[in-house]
Amino acid sequence: MATVATHNSRFRSKTLTAALAFFFGTLGAHRFYLYGLRDVWGWAHLVGTIIGIPGFMLLAATERAAIMGWVLAFPGAVSMLAAFLAAIVYGLRPDEKWDAQFNAHTDQQSRSGWTVIFVVIFSLLIGAFLLMTGLALSFQTYFESQVEAAKAISQ
Repeated sequence: MATVATHNSRFRSKTLTAALAFFFGTLGAHRFYLYGLRDVWGWAHLVGTIIGIPGFMLLAATERAAIMGWVLAFPGAVSMLAAFLAAIVYGLRPDEKWDAQFNAHTDQQSRSGWTVIFVVIFSLLIGAFLLMTGLALSFQTYFESQVEAAKAISQ
């Protein structure tokens, strides 16, 4: 008797999941790969990115002066940083735990190699760089606005 494959019985690759999170995580690709198109958090990534793009463009056009740019850019930044963090978390999960969660009903087992390690390393490097850059620009903008406000008061 042939068994019918269900949605939960397909093999999910840890390496592919980490790579999807690294390259297309802001679009929710890793979430859709693991949980399907009904995943709320996958759609949250996509919506955050769609909202964030005009925010980043507004900040660039106004030299970081538009408050609305900061408000719109925040969900995009969170989506991007969460995607890099997801690539790190998925990549560092032991194969046994990965298979217990995502491949319990399959006959295959994960065999992670160096590819997933490189994805984790680059996610850590790029994610940390973007986080530090975002924080530095945020604080720079804040302190510049405080200096301008102090100049306006003193005149």
